[in-house]
Amino acid sequence: MIDPLPELSTEQSDPRYSQIDRLPTEQIAQLMNQADAAVPAAVALVVPAISEAIDAVSARMAESGRLLYVGAGTSGRLAVLDASECPPTFGTDPSLVQGIIAGGPEALTRSVEGAEDDSEAGAAAMKDLEVGPLDSVVGVSASGRAPFVLGALAEAAGRGALTVGLSCNQGAPLSAAADHAIEVVVGPEVVTGSTRLKAGTAQKLVLNMISTICMVKLGRTYGNKMIEMSAMNSKLAGRAVRMVSDITGADQKTAEAALDAADGQAKVAVLMIQHGIDADAARALLRSHGERLSDALSG
Repeated sequence: MIDPLPELSTEQSDPRYSQIDRLPTEQIAQLMNQADAAVPAAVALVVPAISEAIDAVSARMAESGRLLYVGAGTSGRLAVLDASECPPTFGTDPSLVQGIIAGGPEALTRSVEGAEDDSEAGAAAMKDLEVGPLDSVVGVSASGRAPFVLGALAEAAGRGALTVGLSCNQGAPLSAAADHAIEVVVGPEVVTGSTRLKAGTAQKLVLNMISTICMVKLGRTYGNKMIEMSAMNSKLAGRAVRMVSDITGADQKTAEAALDAADGQAKVAVLMIQHGIDADAARALLRSHGERLSDALSG
């Protein structure tokens, strides 16, 4: 049976945009910009709920649990995007933060018909990943009712995982299914029902918060510096040198030499310079302080 979704705010038509096909380009752009400007305010209203979810997720990650995002369509693509940015930004193992999209990798670039309606596939994805009590599963769905996501959350909950529901409608089934509910109500889209717009922006903002703040709480930054980043290209290598130099006060040549000796690990290079020790001793010092650079420096 087809669900017409008539009551969802994300599916409503806003009369302000009913004539956009007759407007000049600049006016359409202004209308879209005005609509987008309302999104951060909608996110601000649910910061307490976001914060509670992050505290719960980060506590499990501190015990070696994983953060798993599950979504379909635009929501799934945003989930995979956020997860894929964690290894280069925070030096995490790719298995620590993962994005699962209905329809698999093919759905990243094209629509896979019917994938989001398959609740059993969502459950199977959790089984395949052997989700357990230390893991956190964040279901992402603008409507809050995608069967693939609901199936995944139900299976994850049954396995003892922490569950979070991120949607853009009030009273979403996803919220009822989750331990922590985050509902960012952004209202009708400029193009009716196109939730890749305001709803997508809202979801990206919240996912940014979840992954970034969890990494901060896990000690994967030093202040606001990406101390764990992987220097995989010349831009990032230069950033690492500047970061080590900034933290230690050393000149660029000294910072480069320390990074070379530390195999590109900025935290190790910082400790080598500050404490006058070699790379192995610096790594041991980090381990003894839970990999937190601030504690290792003071220690």
